[in-house]
Amino acid sequence: MINDRKEANIVIAKRVAKELKDGQVVNLGFGVPMMVPQFISKDVNVIFHSENGLVGMGADAPSEAIDKDLTNAGGVYVTIEDYGSYFDSPTSFGIVRGGHLDSTILGAFEVDQEGNLANWAVPGKFIPGMGGAMDLVTGAKQVIVAMFHTAKGSPKILKKCSLPLTGAKVVDKIITEFGLFEVTPQGLILKEIQKDSSLDEIRKYTEADYQVSPQLKRMDDGSPITA
Repeated sequence: MINDRKEANIVIAKRVAKELKDGQVVNLGFGVPMMVPQFISKDVNVIFHSENGLVGMGADAPSEAIDKDLTNAGGVYVTIEDYGSYFDSPTSFGIVRGGHLDSTILGAFEVDQEGNLANWAVPGKFIPGMGGAMDLVTGAKQVIVAMFHTAKGSPKILKKCSLPLTGAKVVDKIITEFGLFEVTPQGLILKEIQKDSSLDEIRKYTEADYQVSPQLKRMDDGSPITA
């Protein structure tokens, strides 16, 4: 188990970065997903979309180059690539709902073994709304959940989500600091395991039912291992 939160963030973001391909249009959620661009291979050009109306979103803007008209969906000042453009929300969500996003990468409070996702509401806490998450997980060709495996020691990959759903059966892959799960019609399959974790540890902290792939690999380098 990785006990350092910052190290776990990096492990997750690095593995997510390997999922992205040249020319893809990708939306990033907040938290760990926002770290992904720094780990993408230099020969892979990914076009980042922000639901508040940006395509070609660049890195966070340095303090000396802030344009107050350019923010991501969380209000953080960002830069825009030379090929980028910005537009109104209807156009932005036309991109999302029209199926033009190759991937959306976001965190979650809960994911279950059927690929259901809950990431917007916590009972007893004020939440202004789910934002664009419902559209993003429905409109993207692929949904990758990048999250910590547990919350205060309790599993986040469940048999059935208990929180209000953001999307039903929308998740394709779950990447945590423990490993990588793929959601398939046959159920969850553990495809990769992180080097500092073990099959026993993953079983202990995963409520959902899952199978271990006969081609199980190491998450850090892709080398085959014996389950």
